[in-house]
Amino acid sequence: MGAIANLFGYLLNFLYNIFNNYGIAIIVFSVILRIILIPVTISQQKTMKKSEQMQEKMREIQQKYKNNPEKLNQETMDLYKREKMNPFSGCLSSILQIIIILSVFWLVSKPLTYMKKVDPDIINGYIEQIKNEDGKSSAYPEIQVIQRKASEDERVNINMNFFGLDLSKVPNQNMSDYTVYIIPVLYVITSFISIKITNGKKKKEKVLQLEEKTTSDKEANTKQSAEDESLEAMQEMSNSMTYMIPIMSISIAFIAPLGLALYWLISNILIIIERLIIDKIYMIKEEKENA
Repeated sequence: MGAIANLFGYLLNFLYNIFNNYGIAIIVFSVILRIILIPVTISQQKTMKKSEQMQEKMREIQQKYKNNPEKLNQETMDLYKREKMNPFSGCLSSILQIIIILSVFWLVSKPLTYMKKVDPDIINGYIEQIKNEDGKSSAYPEIQVIQRKASEDERVNINMNFFGLDLSKVPNQNMSDYTVYIIPVLYVITSFISIKITNGKKKKEKVLQLEEKTTSDKEANTKQSAEDESLEAMQEMSNSMTYMIPIMSISIAFIAPLGLALYWLISNILIIIERLIIDKIYMIKEEKENA
């Protein structure tokens, strides 16, 4: 993660030198990173779309070979091959997102090391000095160096004032300051908006699928009903896990410098815009194909 954080640091420092403001640099950094990741986002959307289309075929295979696990596995793999789909593509995308999140966390936690590229001896000297003065270590020593020594040494000075918000502050260390909650709360709101958009789209597609289904006899209806109930239970579990993501993220944002929450907030807004645009493009494409 350190290597990627170091690479990100060059870009963030370049932007900081242009705008001379840490917050604006993070916003532009977030935009550039999302643009770079657009191919990954499109690929992920295609995978999700294809997975939804394959669900009906998967149900048929599971029903047909439910008593033959070996044959079931073979037919499942054959289906993926025919559809030219990698069953692990979704996992790879998730792993990439986790790597980026952790790398950005490293970056905002140690901006002097990864962004400003300050000599480690200078950083460690100030950290040791502050530790001796306070009698204890800080969870984010480089942030503390910026807060305490920036006025004395330009090398460790980073302008973290963002429209009156101090992005060097950590919410759980400044609980009496209401301003530290503004960015994390906005992040949570945008997270739930993103979830609502995704779940709303899934529900709409499910209704359309149910309207298109036809059954030949009562027995078929009974079997399909049982399958739908099972899928409904799995979907509810998936939704519960989805809602846990912003809750877990806000927990991290609460103990991390506000720069991280700002990055997540901007990324969320951009992801919502991306999703709406990509969904619109796919909708137009499907309408043309159907026509």
